[in-house]
Amino acid sequence: MSTPQYLETPQGRRIAHHLTEGAQPGVVFLGGFRSDMTGTKAVHLEDWAKARGRAFLRLDYSGHGASSGDFLEGAIGDWAEDAIAAIDALTEGPQVLVGSSMGGWIALLVARTLPERVAGLVGIAAAPDFTEDGMWAEFSGEQRRELMADGRIALPSDYSDEPYIITRRLIEDGRDHLVLRAPLALPFPVRLLQGSADTDVPVSVAMRLFEHAESPDLRLTLVKGADHRFSDPDCLELIGRTLAELGL
Repeated sequence: MSTPQYLETPQGRRIAHHLTEGAQPGVVFLGGFRSDMTGTKAVHLEDWAKARGRAFLRLDYSGHGASSGDFLEGAIGDWAEDAIAAIDALTEGPQVLVGSSMGGWIALLVARTLPERVAGLVGIAAAPDFTEDGMWAEFSGEQRRELMADGRIALPSDYSDEPYIITRRLIEDGRDHLVLRAPLALPFPVRLLQGSADTDVPVSVAMRLFEHAESPDLRLTLVKGADHRFSDPDCLELIGRTLAELGL
């Protein structure tokens, strides 16, 4: 694995990234909650882009992977700032954003902030507003009281023996960055890819985003049996095919 490069953001965070030079528009991969840029989809898409001579950027948000910062001190707004800073400093012209899970929410925030820098958007099990709709809404009254009083709660994880620590700041900051409560204009092609067996981000989330967003070319593809990882060979092929259909 090659050594990452680093970008100092305007907020003083040090963001690890891998940048592949190539034809424009480039592709930017935005990963999920507690994920990093060494995941299967990120590395596969980098290989896909290199094989086609296409520019490609993958990065770790602050508190993730090789970037600076403590994960528990971060929140949606910080990670969106990291993505915006990286796209602004490291890419040229409009980019196609590929957002996985939380990265789908980050991609929507990037698109809302820098619409002129987005040529298209691919959401893979996109999870907009999940801190409010997928966490806070499902917390019990006792969990809500604990979170507000102690500033954090621990939740079991399906992917690790270590629990998820959810902070009060994550929830409160998430409320400042919701995208499904007001008009969401996406003036470029949008593709949403969703597995029917996803237990982390259910199909209803994809349908809500599909119905809510305003785009001249918006399509949702539902893959029977695919789970939240969306990383088996067929799913990876579908992601590449989707990008190719967007003209890449």
